[in-house]
Amino acid sequence: MGDHTHGWAAAPGAAERARSVLAAAWSCTVTAEGTREELVGAHTVTDDGRILLDVPEDGALHAAAFCAPRGEPSAVLEFADVAPVPVRERVRARVWLAGWFSTEDGRLALRPIRVVLRRPSGALLLGPDDFAAAAPDPLAGAEARLLTHLADCHADAVDRLTRLVDPASLQGAVRVRPLAVDRHGLTLRIERARTDGDVRLPFHAPADDVAQLTERMHVLLSQAASAATCPRPLQRQRADGDG
Repeated sequence: MGDHTHGWAAAPGAAERARSVLAAAWSCTVTAEGTREELVGAHTVTDDGRILLDVPEDGALHAAAFCAPRGEPSAVLEFADVAPVPVRERVRARVWLAGWFSTEDGRLALRPIRVVLRRPSGALLLGPDDFAAAAPDPLAGAEARLLTHLADCHADAVDRLTRLVDPASLQGAVRVRPLAVDRHGLTLRIERARTDGDVRLPFHAPADDVAQLTERMHVLLSQAASAATCPRPLQRQRADGDG
């Protein structure tokens, strides 16, 4: 639904998307042998996709790691990808990883043997080798700061970018917010009185760092400025009508 003159329409692959969720997440939920704990700031992801947890050595999770029988996976980690900009339906994706715990230098380590990525479009089972080989998006760690700055300080730029959106997609819109950004493009959330929709604006080339992202955004804004047609300015709709 973006500008169809763009030549680069790639999006992150599923394994890259899952790795990006883990790279950006600050918390996770761990379930193991009847024990369920919410951990904050306790996980690290290695280059080969293992998840390391800093938890008390005398805690329930360590006990579960030693007592778990072999066979079916005995531990499940859940990560939620929450949009940094306030919107309805803020959870953009969830990732579940199943496997067994082992210990490495006093930390619990889980090498996933099952990985599930759930997005609004549905759930996808990922191969553990694909997950291990993937790298997170290079902008994942900076995305929250970048989107918050865009929403809070450059609402006019977000409004200009709607010129690249099919006018039909803006029908009944009451607000447009930046929902996500990655090396391949920017996603906007179009909010209506009772429904929402997402529109992706792909970059002309992938951005590998913040400096390149700034250039890609300037290109999008230039394209918006030179758009031949512009949708009507967003009109705030009455709550009893969706346009």
